[in-house]
Amino acid sequence: MTSPTTNQEPLKKDSSQIEEPKKNNFLSSTYDELKLVVWPNKQQLFSESVAVIIMVSFSAAAIASVSRFYGWAATQIFG
Repeated sequence: MTSPTTNQEPLKKDSSQIEEPKKNNFLSSTYDELKLVVWPNKQQLFSESVAVIIMVSFSAAAIASVSRFYGWAATQIFG
């Protein structure tokens, strides 16, 4: 089944209705968004920083131990 067609052309927007972007639009929008950010207090900042440092240290230790194991295994096999 086909849809009915009309003889009307689609409406076009006048060029006078389209607003040109302002140069300060980006900066003002950025400033407005920064006002909406919920910034952490000192306690949250400290505890989350400690958590990140612990996780990064744990990940680095895990990667180093796996790397040393594969290095040791390679020397046992090929050395």
